[in-house]
Amino acid sequence: MKFASTKKAIIVREYQLDIGTVQVYDNYMIATFEEGATLTLERAYQIIGISEIHFRDKDFGYISLRKNSYAVDPTIYNYLRGMQNLKAFAIVSKKEIDMHNFKIEKLFYKKNMEFFIEFDNALAWVKKRLKRGKKKDNA
Repeated sequence: MKFASTKKAIIVREYQLDIGTVQVYDNYMIATFEEGATLTLERAYQIIGISEIHFRDKDFGYISLRKNSYAVDPTIYNYLRGMQNLKAFAIVSKKEIDMHNFKIEKLFYKKNMEFFIEFDNALAWVKKRLKRGKKKDNA
């Protein structure tokens, strides 16, 4: 018999940006951007700023929910790579084009980044990466 968790994730804060929404949870954030948007370095700084407000002194994960098609400036990964507390970066999409784009983005990011078709799998992976990081800190 399988029991589902009764502990529901609580949104700490939700931000409405000009290109989409960022939801902040206890130790991860989820971004959903609008159709046709372009994630530029300037806009990435907004998201980095949000992460600094909520995760300044603790590890966190980032999930990009790619429900819509949008462009990502790959140079932002140079900046994200420098964020020591960003321990897991997940992209969720059912679109084949996003899988191809992911392969290119991963070349720029060069850290823990995975692609998922199902959100639940992405969330489980992010939580697992964060737990693994805590174990290393306590060792």
